[in-house]
Amino acid sequence: MKYTEEHEWLDDQGGIVTVGITAHAAEQLGDIVFIELPEAGSEVSKDDEVVVIESVKAASDILAPIDGEIVEVNEAIVEDPGKVNEDPEGEAWFFRIRPADPDQMADYMDEAAYKAFIG
Repeated sequence: MKYTEEHEWLDDQGGIVTVGITAHAAEQLGDIVFIELPEAGSEVSKDDEVVVIESVKAASDILAPIDGEIVEVNEAIVEDPGKVNEDPEGEAWFFRIRPADPDQMADYMDEAAYKAFIG
């Protein structure tokens, strides 16, 4: 897995990358009450705003960490946004993307570097 400075995680599973937010991000946001996901099939560019999250504390945007095509979204978290607080780095992933350039992931931190970053 790779991690961004914006507290997203990326898990490359054979050419399709699953994206979500870290446990640290979910904790900072507090109780999540609303999530808007991108459309499957849409093309995104790195740093495009692709997800809107609202919590009891704040509203936040999730940026696309890489260029590519959104191939799947996790409708379960739209129906029950609290799942993100319960399992942010597991079942509560946000979307899956087919990277246009898989090498973009090389720019991100591994788990040890991310832990040092938030430490």
